[in-house]
Amino acid sequence: MRRSFTFKLDISLFIQVLILITIGLFAVYSATRTPDAAETGLFNKQLSFALFGIIIILLAAYIPFRLFERLAAPLYILSVLLLIAVYFIGAKGQGIARWIALGPLKIQPAEIAKLSTILMTAKYLSSREVNINRFKHLSITFLIILLPFILIAKQPDLGTSLVFLALLIPVLFWADLNWFALFVIISPALTMLLSFNFYALLAWMFVLSVILYLSRRKTIFLILIFLSHIFIGMITPQLWGQLKPYQQKRILTFADPESDPKGAGYQIIQSKVAIGSGGIWGKGYMEGSQTQLRFLPAQHTDFIFSVIGEEKGLIGVIFTLIVFLMLLLYLLYLASIVKSRFSSMVIIGITTVLFFHIVINVGMTVGLAPVTGLPLPFISYGGSFLLSTLLMIAVVNNFSVNRFEI
Repeated sequence: MRRSFTFKLDISLFIQVLILITIGLFAVYSATRTPDAAETGLFNKQLSFALFGIIIILLAAYIPFRLFERLAAPLYILSVLLLIAVYFIGAKGQGIARWIALGPLKIQPAEIAKLSTILMTAKYLSSREVNINRFKHLSITFLIILLPFILIAKQPDLGTSLVFLALLIPVLFWADLNWFALFVIISPALTMLLSFNFYALLAWMFVLSVILYLSRRKTIFLILIFLSHIFIGMITPQLWGQLKPYQQKRILTFADPESDPKGAGYQIIQSKVAIGSGGIWGKGYMEGSQTQLRFLPAQHTDFIFSVIGEEKGLIGVIFTLIVFLMLLLYLLYLASIVKSRFSSMVIIGITTVLFFHIVINVGMTVGLAPVTGLPLPFISYGGSFLLSTLLMIAVVNNFSVNRFEI
């Protein structure tokens, strides 16, 4: 008897991703076009990676559902080894090593580490023996996520490393970590932000002490938490001094780009000019002056959103953001309905990574976030990044078509 071929594809997911890829290809073509002729090299590469990624989505649906869980640990170990290898055999540019060259191809291990870390974290947290509210199991989860974070931050690639930190809270929340533990994890970030103002830090310490007292936990535990916040407040200014000069400039000019209009603030200023000049309907495809005259550096990579804003205006910007919002909401929906706890945890991790990239990238193009070098998913030029995001979608598609598997 013949076996009927079943086409395994989540149509809703695929269409949303396809729309975003199409927007990206049009934007990349315009951003890499010269005044005389089309510079098709970068566009053709992006198109090739996009087609290859789509094929991966279609083929990955036929991979046995449980194989992703079995491969989680080996892939995580491989990604950590590759991150270590970058320090020894990495291709360097401007003193920074982030890629491993394999002939004409350049592999960015940090992109591989995103998915492998999500898979490994989900595998560990979905184990029946693991109780996230136990200190031992919580510590192991931290170790799984913080190891690639540290290795990537040391490259240095602060923007990408922050993606791993962003994973912590959503994943731990989805794993049913209690509210007090979540507060203990989140609160140090607020302490760091307020540590540069003595009176703000003092007020926060008072609020912190009240919250700790009302929690009714063991006194010695509460004292240790309070002392750790004092230590964080004291050491944060020293940590600021450990940042690279260009990283400090990016953060400082975020609040006031005009303070360095020809230096660190140049990109933000030109980006805001490009988006603002697009008006409601935009200047037209390949008609943007900021884009075509190359006033905006990295316009085909980190600042691709500015190209969309200038050429398609507010309408194009809103449409793009709506598609992103629909995708994120759909991913949350899938995470809530899949039967497998492992699948649910993985989808939450992937949703977090995409959300963080979108918010930070769009935020930095309009001056609401520091320039961190994070590309826009499915749209920014970059083979490794595009493939990594499409591979994430391939995993989600597999889990979606196998949503009733436990």
